[in-house]
Amino acid sequence: MSAAIANVLLFIMRPCYELTGNWWLTILLFTCICKVILLPLSLWCQYNSIVMVKLMPGLNRIKVAHFGDAEAIGEAQTKLNKEHGYHPLLSLVPLVVQILILFGLVDVIHYIVEGGSAGTEFLALVPAEDGGLSWVMPLLATLSAVVMGFAQNRINPLQKEQSRAEKNVTNGLSIGLSLALGIFVSAGMCFYWICSNLSSIAVQALCNVLIKPKKYVDYADLAASREELAALENLSPKRKWYKKDPLAAREKADFKRFFSIDNKHVVFCSERSGFYKYFEGAIEYLLAESDATIHYVTNDPEDHIFELAQREPRIQAYYIGPTRFITLMMKMDARVVVMTLEDLETHYVKRSYVNKDTRYVFMVHHMTSMHLGATETAYDNYDALLLAGPHQVAEVRKREEQEHLPAKELVACGYPLLDAQIAAYCERFGSGAYDAVATCVADASSVAAPTAPVAPAAPAAAVLSADTAPQARVLIAPSWQEGNILDSCIDELLRSLFDCKVPAVLRPHPEYIKRYQTRWSALKQRWKHAEAAGMLCFDEDFSNNESIYTAGILVTDWSSITCEFSFTTGRPCIFINTPMKVGNPNWRKLGIEPTDISLRNLIGVSLDVSQAAQFGHTACEMLAHVDDWKEKNFALRNRFIFNIGSSAHVAGEYILSQILDE
Repeated sequence: MSAAIANVLLFIMRPCYELTGNWWLTILLFTCICKVILLPLSLWCQYNSIVMVKLMPGLNRIKVAHFGDAEAIGEAQTKLNKEHGYHPLLSLVPLVVQILILFGLVDVIHYIVEGGSAGTEFLALVPAEDGGLSWVMPLLATLSAVVMGFAQNRINPLQKEQSRAEKNVTNGLSIGLSLALGIFVSAGMCFYWICSNLSSIAVQALCNVLIKPKKYVDYADLAASREELAALENLSPKRKWYKKDPLAAREKADFKRFFSIDNKHVVFCSERSGFYKYFEGAIEYLLAESDATIHYVTNDPEDHIFELAQREPRIQAYYIGPTRFITLMMKMDARVVVMTLEDLETHYVKRSYVNKDTRYVFMVHHMTSMHLGATETAYDNYDALLLAGPHQVAEVRKREEQEHLPAKELVACGYPLLDAQIAAYCERFGSGAYDAVATCVADASSVAAPTAPVAPAAPAAAVLSADTAPQARVLIAPSWQEGNILDSCIDELLRSLFDCKVPAVLRPHPEYIKRYQTRWSALKQRWKHAEAAGMLCFDEDFSNNESIYTAGILVTDWSSITCEFSFTTGRPCIFINTPMKVGNPNWRKLGIEPTDISLRNLIGVSLDVSQAAQFGHTACEMLAHVDDWKEKNFALRNRFIFNIGSSAHVAGEYILSQILDE
């Protein structure tokens, strides 16, 4: 076979030698002629590469839809390739042709050298055998592969869209192959390879002119699909490729253990340790009033739930990282899943592909509006929502009406965390301040009626004894979005406070420390002198609410902590009008003013950022009249929140009813 190929190659080379009179130039001209002859094959491969790039948005979205499920991704990708006629092996055809030519060149080089023409001796030298000057050929071959790889990364339609790792593999193989050829084949064959590598750049440029990638590929859609996939891939912490995930074995074992259990009645899903407080009341009810096993999946390996599970055998806790959690949710086989995660189905976490009857229950984790901070479709794909107050009911029903969505089951639950904070506040101060004198009057007529008796609400005019009076200090607890208090006016606020001799506690949002550690460290460094003087305390302990319970007033921008503060203590807030935290740019479409806005001047007062220098005087005035706000704030709370004092009972009883309804 090699002899037949050699005869064909010699048929092309002889006219080239007659034209040039030099075998080195002959090989160069021969390489160019081969590229011209093989141009139709190059164009065929060019189109195939463009088809692959055209499919990339769809492939990226397949990876999003089946994230973490390699088997499902493989099946969907194969189907996609067949639908569009893409053939992955076509990219190997040029390499196969090159190898066939190299086989033929073995005999051609022997023929040339045996002819005895001057200067041809070097053509037959093999570096691995003959050494000497012939070692320059492997170096030149390697250099040509580096140049070709650099160019192809920028002009080859498929290669330039590959990931860095894929480019490194492609270029690494090319460089390794070129180096090996340079060492173990004759200098003449290596020279052909060098010429082929470099001329491939020109051929690719010509292919881009003849078949323009932009004509076939939607690059904007490709970029958008990449962002969707990157959002999922970024969920897991980045590590060096050579470092093993220390939690991988634990996660794998918990994943296997989770699916080894049949007939899971209820699963609670938590994003991190701090989210247990939203589920705590319902879980305690289920433990007390049923024999159900609580399956608790968390993305946090240090979640407090693992300690609790050691003491309570009916709690089964599992560590599943954010990436594998996506796969777990796709294969979910439980009867009821309770979550605080928004954007079910519309983002990366999907409803089960395995059990279509799984019932998804959303437990609200704030008392403010549902249509401002969250995305527009955040709650559309839940079966039931456990809501805090009538304002949330009205917002959800209005969206269902506008978008013609199926009516979800809305449960007039209340806010168990608020009940727990009220109880802890009373225990902390040891007063009977919350003995019942009034009842919750929130209208629950448009939602599922509470199945537990409505507990008496706290008095509108609770009076604290002298030893439980709030301290004359300010708690600053901002949100974490760009433009928040810490990034816009914290220095002016603190200076104004300290000029008025008012101490402060600064409690950042946990997400702010997580995302902007450098900014937070710089702020602490700037104000360490105030900390040393006892005027400022940095509160980074998010495991307790001591600073909330003991502050005279709360200062924030758009954090929902205001409801927890004012509805627990009755004390007022000062709102700084930084840029509003908006998750749904279409919030006005609902025609309902979000309570995030309407409450600002009901449970406190608001100031513009430009008024930061007056903040100290406003805080002093408010601290002098803290008790004047109690009656108003407690009355507002009693209208605003369902089932004060019994919300955990309502939540637990509802979840239990869904477990039993099989």
